[in-house]
Amino acid sequence: MILIKYNGIKDFEYDIQGLVKSFFPGEQMAVDKNVDARLTIETDISDSNIMLTLTSGGTVVSKTESPIYREDRKDTKNRLKRLVYDILSDYTGQTLPWGTLSGIRPTKITTSLLEEGRDIPWIRQHMKNEYYLSDKKTELSIGISKRELDILKDIEYKNGYSIYIGIPFCPSTCSYCSFTSYPLAAYRKKVDSYIDALCREMRFVGKRMRDKKLNTIYIGGGTPTTLEPHQMQRLFEEIYDTFDMAHLKEFTVEAGRPDSITMDKLKVMADYNITRISVNPQTMNEKTLKLIGRRHTVKQIHEAFDMARDQGFHNINMDFIVGLPQENIDDVRYTMEETKKISPDSITIHSLCVKRAARLNTMKEEYRNYSYINDENIMDMTHKYADDMGMKPYYLYRQKNMTGNLENVGYSVPGKAGIYNILIMEERQSIVALGAGASSKMVFQPERFADGRFPEDKQIHRIENVKDVDCYIERIDGMIERKVKFLDKYSYIF
Repeated sequence: MILIKYNGIKDFEYDIQGLVKSFFPGEQMAVDKNVDARLTIETDISDSNIMLTLTSGGTVVSKTESPIYREDRKDTKNRLKRLVYDILSDYTGQTLPWGTLSGIRPTKITTSLLEEGRDIPWIRQHMKNEYYLSDKKTELSIGISKRELDILKDIEYKNGYSIYIGIPFCPSTCSYCSFTSYPLAAYRKKVDSYIDALCREMRFVGKRMRDKKLNTIYIGGGTPTTLEPHQMQRLFEEIYDTFDMAHLKEFTVEAGRPDSITMDKLKVMADYNITRISVNPQTMNEKTLKLIGRRHTVKQIHEAFDMARDQGFHNINMDFIVGLPQENIDDVRYTMEETKKISPDSITIHSLCVKRAARLNTMKEEYRNYSYINDENIMDMTHKYADDMGMKPYYLYRQKNMTGNLENVGYSVPGKAGIYNILIMEERQSIVALGAGASSKMVFQPERFADGRFPEDKQIHRIENVKDVDCYIERIDGMIERKVKFLDKYSYIF
């Protein structure tokens, strides 16, 4: 048990806890409680000083302090995190490749610095001094930021927007998954009613956003290809009837599970000019697929990909997860070798992240003897395979509880990067989300306000839909009303 005590200020609770978890993955943590702990981290923050004390078994192991400037919140946070890092690094003997960064979007920092006109040597030194980033992660971040800026150079942030449409049904639930998804076998009779509700929400959004330019559409899930061909056709028809597609740069359908992909469904997608799809194996090892609850085979992966190529799809992504139970570096190498034979246009390498609601977490006893291996050697290997396939990294994000405390990286060949993926991660443009469990992210540009502030001092506002499919269908008017209230409140912007 690790105990964290805060004295003076608790503004940076999330940041400190994220950093402590990076040093002690999987260990229980308590905050400001009277519990027995093998290690206690105590912060004292006054108006001008930070003091940090590390105690083990009742004995002070280390104590450090630093002056702060409380009027500069960002500087205070970064100084505090460096103190925490220093004291824990000395205690454990560890260094972290991402240094003090515990947020999910590290490239936002390097991107903003490039936009400020900072040169590369300055950025390198800044990332090292301010955040303790390793040279390798600094170069990765800078390289991705440069590619992102080039990919997004023609995207309108202020007058453009994107659409996310959620299809929350799956053939089965994978053991690592915590997304809002429902087994198709139990919900098959409700799919048409769900599409009815989705189309109502879609028509409202199309009307209210008619003066904006729609740049990307992403249909995710769940598994969108659990829909039957006629249901997909109905959904796409509604999209084309509702939205002005003149400015659309990308239309993605996350086909996902190979066992849900058929030639008839691919034909419907081709007929409606879907520009990008995913065929997501997660691994090419048959034993792992069975272990994690994926009901498809490696043969079906190859068949689904070949069908998509035959149907004329020239932008196909494949997702993989590193750190799956019982897989080692040789298993990952085999997966990458098989992927080279297929030659997709882009891949995404995910570091396994076991969320609270995932079966790997809720049923720990069943999986207690399994190993979960991920490290920089494995991630470096996947990077080399991507490079061998002519791909460069184009987007990156991190999550809590990732194996190896590493990252998720998207790679693509030139011209095939997923634009929506960058927009959702970099939070550059409003994304209106439709469907059960969907969360809209409305981004405000500071140039719109004379005093330079965002509404309510926030740059991004979220509009949440209920997660439960039945509730979404029954309460669709309420979901629409949430968007009405928001858009009416900020009608001078949207």
